[in-house]
Amino acid sequence: MTSGRQPFLHDAVIALHAPTQAWSRADGAMTAPIDGLFHGDRRFVRGLQLEVEGEGPEPIATGERNARTVAFEAVLRGVDDDTPDPHVGLTRVRTVAAGRMSETLTVTSVLDHEVTGLLRLRVEPDFRTLQDVKSGGGAPAVWEARIDGGRAAVTGDGSSFALEAGTGAWSREKDELLLEWPFAVRRHHPATLTWSVTAHETLVVGAVSRPPTWTVPAAIADERLAHWVEHALDDLDALRLALPDHPDDVFLAAGAPWFLTLFGRDSLWAARMLLPFDVPLAASTLRVLARLQGTRDDAASEEEPGKVPHELRAATFEMPTNGLALPPLYYGTVDATPLWVCLLVDAWRAGMPADEVAALIPNLRAALAWIDSAAGEDGFLTYIDRTGNGLSNQGWKDSADSIQWRDGRLANGPIALCEAQGYAHEAALGAAALLEAFGEQGAGEWRAWAGRLRTRFNERFWVTTPEGSYPAIALDRNGAAVDTLTSNIGHLLGTGILDPDAEARIAEILIDPSMRSGYGIRTMSTAAAGYWPLSYHGGAVWAHDSAIIAHGMARTGHREQAAAVVDDLLHAAAGFDYRIPELHAGTPRSRHGRPTAYPAACRPQAWSAAAAMTCLQISQAHKPDLTPPPSANG
Repeated sequence: MTSGRQPFLHDAVIALHAPTQAWSRADGAMTAPIDGLFHGDRRFVRGLQLEVEGEGPEPIATGERNARTVAFEAVLRGVDDDTPDPHVGLTRVRTVAAGRMSETLTVTSVLDHEVTGLLRLRVEPDFRTLQDVKSGGGAPAVWEARIDGGRAAVTGDGSSFALEAGTGAWSREKDELLLEWPFAVRRHHPATLTWSVTAHETLVVGAVSRPPTWTVPAAIADERLAHWVEHALDDLDALRLALPDHPDDVFLAAGAPWFLTLFGRDSLWAARMLLPFDVPLAASTLRVLARLQGTRDDAASEEEPGKVPHELRAATFEMPTNGLALPPLYYGTVDATPLWVCLLVDAWRAGMPADEVAALIPNLRAALAWIDSAAGEDGFLTYIDRTGNGLSNQGWKDSADSIQWRDGRLANGPIALCEAQGYAHEAALGAAALLEAFGEQGAGEWRAWAGRLRTRFNERFWVTTPEGSYPAIALDRNGAAVDTLTSNIGHLLGTGILDPDAEARIAEILIDPSMRSGYGIRTMSTAAAGYWPLSYHGGAVWAHDSAIIAHGMARTGHREQAAAVVDDLLHAAAGFDYRIPELHAGTPRSRHGRPTAYPAACRPQAWSAAAAMTCLQISQAHKPDLTPPPSANG
């Protein structure tokens, strides 16, 4: 296995039930750098190989039955006869539950004589952290095993897991555990082996076992959309988590493998996309984040009073190659707080019980106070990493090179992102309406605040380049408008911060070929010097980003453009067998018959899956959530 590099994911097979995930090759073996069984922030098994009479099974099919279960089909030619047709087969069904992976191995034969053989299953223990796996580093596992026939207890680095087999016996061979299972099969009389691994770890997030609360139309006319919605909801079900002290308040983990935990921005956006179909999920997501809302000023964690957190992990997340050292509860995000307010307002309008809304009004006031303070002297929400070890960019495009000028130069912070101002404007107007409805003070002040922000934004953010006139992605530390054309401007649609003519210009420029790949909207224009189709935030396509843009287009009356973006996403969904990853390349559809994978992209990703629900909402124009944006007059 190659070390020192982030593992690629695009050709791996995953089965998951958050916070547990199993990654493998298409034949079920775990041999690549990403492969293994993970539970929480640790990998427990890194190697898994199967052989029969000294030969590996020859794979013929892989089928993901659902998010939690994968079936692998193979033939066993080492115990077969010499004729061309295979007569002895192996079916391997892998299922992941919270903290557990189990497999059922079934050998079948249609030969007239009895077939015997010895199956060997090799398991390589591992106790590396998730961050070590991601960075391609970490010391070799040191572990001990207590073996008793079909059971083995393995311990290392303060964690443990248990192996069990229905038949056969475990033994240790150097750095592996070996299960040997002799079998005998006759025609139509298969032999079956079951085995499992159960991980034991103290976690900061817990699994959810009860059914989801969303409701979806039984019939969806577009077959592609129907397939995407079905697969997306299955993935979203498997991504549901809760905090142990409030197990009834469910939220969506951001994604697998690296983000299988609470992420403020990701969980909020995913819940917001699902809101027309699931109000309780939005309500519980709001409560989870409200309990973690900042109460003090702490530069090390970026915590500030009223601020909504960015991510929650079991320990400090370190990536030495990137200079990152994020504390377990990290607040480095400029947009999660206004997005929390927006989701609260949307959930209230969608029917969240009044008493549940009222209980969050103190958190709403704290969030609004943070938004006001984050605006600072120039009146724009601004961020900068105060530690040098945190995220240098703290919007949804949080890679170090995501905010750059059209000529490729990186913008210097503090940074004021365009979409953060749009979110803040929508949050202020929505909060004013909510406060007024609940007989609370402050509605007028927040409407006036939004009006001032709107005026400042339209005076300072607009730029003109050969590609047209559009809002800058950001203002830099000198207040200069960073002039690259990016997808960020699509998030402004529907926030009320733009006038109708500006919204029309943005809707049109985003479906220009420089931005529209045919599989969604690129994060950066092909005319920018920094564009590259495989750049994380500088040319690739993110499904959630495109879905937010399409929703904004529909909300502001630009339904033709919205329909075009939805159709692009449906092409992408079909190309990825209806599990769109975190992102994919910005390569144009005309280049290949399928979308090009970004090889390190996570999947499933909550907001990529939830994008299917936004596309479904757009396709049903009668949905009440597709309302005109609020105005400065309320």
